[in-house]
Amino acid sequence: MFVGEYEYKVDNKGRLPLPPRFRREIEDGLVLTMVADNCITAYTRVDWNKMTSNQAPTSFLVSDKERKINRFIFSNANEVNIDNQGRIALPSTLRERCSISDGAVVLGTNNCFEIWNPGQWKKERPSADDARQLMEILEERK
Repeated sequence: MFVGEYEYKVDNKGRLPLPPRFRREIEDGLVLTMVADNCITAYTRVDWNKMTSNQAPTSFLVSDKERKINRFIFSNANEVNIDNQGRIALPSTLRERCSISDGAVVLGTNNCFEIWNPGQWKKERPSADDARQLMEILEERK
């Protein structure tokens, strides 16, 4: 499980240190991609494989919207490994798309984690009131 919020520097080669407790959760590297927000989402390879095994083997069997989201997620996906110093190399395309340059915020979000531009995260970070309102909406749907 990935929990917590951490801020790190990104070096000039695009390498980002990972929190030590995150490193212990990662056995066989990561898959980095973009999902719906303007951030990088990181999945362990095990979780990525579980999620993607549910995808239809042929793209003509899904709707136009499903093909578009598949294109977005899978074309942005990159497999990365953790180096001996506990860092991952953020692909330049993802760094550019998410406006990550010399610093990043790493957020645990349960079975995956997100990597944000610090300024963007400050704008997106939900307040306690936001969380309470979202929980009320979810309760109403039950």
